[in-house]
Amino acid sequence: MRGMGYVWEWQEAEAEALFQAAKKLLEAGRIIALPTETFYALAVNPFQKEALEALFALKGRPPEKPVLLLVAHPEMLADLVADLPETAVRLIKKFWPGPLTLILPARPGLSPLVTGATGTVGVRQPRQPITCRLIDALGFPVTGTSANRLGQLPLTRAREVEQEFGDEVSLIVDAGPCPGGLPSTIVDLSSAPPRVVRPGAVDLARLQEVIPDIA
Repeated sequence: MRGMGYVWEWQEAEAEALFQAAKKLLEAGRIIALPTETFYALAVNPFQKEALEALFALKGRPPEKPVLLLVAHPEMLADLVADLPETAVRLIKKFWPGPLTLILPARPGLSPLVTGATGTVGVRQPRQPITCRLIDALGFPVTGTSANRLGQLPLTRAREVEQEFGDEVSLIVDAGPCPGGLPSTIVDLSSAPPRVVRPGAVDLARLQEVIPDIA
């Protein structure tokens, strides 16, 4: 019988211990689950090839499909993107932290499992303060693909993640149920004009307030 993953219920007094445990697991190439303002995300160290391969195998995800990354703050983008256009700066000021994923030119050296061999990378800062604090404590971004297997609905509760993945996910941070709803909106800023790749929680009208010519 498959074992269960370890669910760590959030307590402020144990924050430092949680952050250290998460960092140790991620540096060892393991998979953890983190809450966001939409759904649970499966997080690995995006600079470790074996960890990315394990993540794709767990989800049943095709290797050519890129995976978005979560950052604790915009300063983390320096390790991920080759260029930050003015449109990105304006969108970040308006919508981050929040459910808006930006596709930007990737820095050379990022794994093709992250970029989908497109030369671009999708990034966002989640509006979940505990997860942002954890990523900041790690000192590196993590993957933010939704916690579900291919073709299944994304999960919103720690116990659902535990039941679905068992000990294939080493740590599940339980900060209460995620709100669910629409996924993050994805905007491609590598094209001209910028275009919405996936509609989501940030609607087109709000985006047009910042970028009137968005497609």
